[in-house]
Amino acid sequence: METTYQPRQSGIWALLLCAWLLALISTLAVLFVGEVMGQVPCVLCWFQRAFMFPLVLVLGVACCMSDAGVWRYALPLAVMGWLIALYHNLLYFGLIPESIKPCGAGPSCSGVDMTIFSGVPLPLLSLGVFSLLIVLLVLIRRRFTV
Repeated sequence: METTYQPRQSGIWALLLCAWLLALISTLAVLFVGEVMGQVPCVLCWFQRAFMFPLVLVLGVACCMSDAGVWRYALPLAVMGWLIALYHNLLYFGLIPESIKPCGAGPSCSGVDMTIFSGVPLPLLSLGVFSLLIVLLVLIRRRFTV
């Protein structure tokens, strides 16, 4: 009888795949908006991209290796991206005064051309994606450590 610890693997690979696909689709979408549609991102969008782009690689490798321990590396990236997206949304919806807006001099995300799916603003979509990634990574963590 073997007594070594074996993490519960049921469903972890599917969660990893979902997280990777979510990060990949998000990255491809923002690249399409920026490079094909020619929409220049604001400063806060750039910071959010800085946390989303590495998630594609980190989660992709974890998915290929079935490495449920990836939550240790991916969760901090997703949380930092979420915090920036939250701040961006607070600015977008006017809950934070304009005087402390860091991206006032550059392109603005408040234009109608920066919406998708019939009016969903890109900052809100970013917050949603980071939120889903955090949920998936927490589920992976729970299944890995139980």
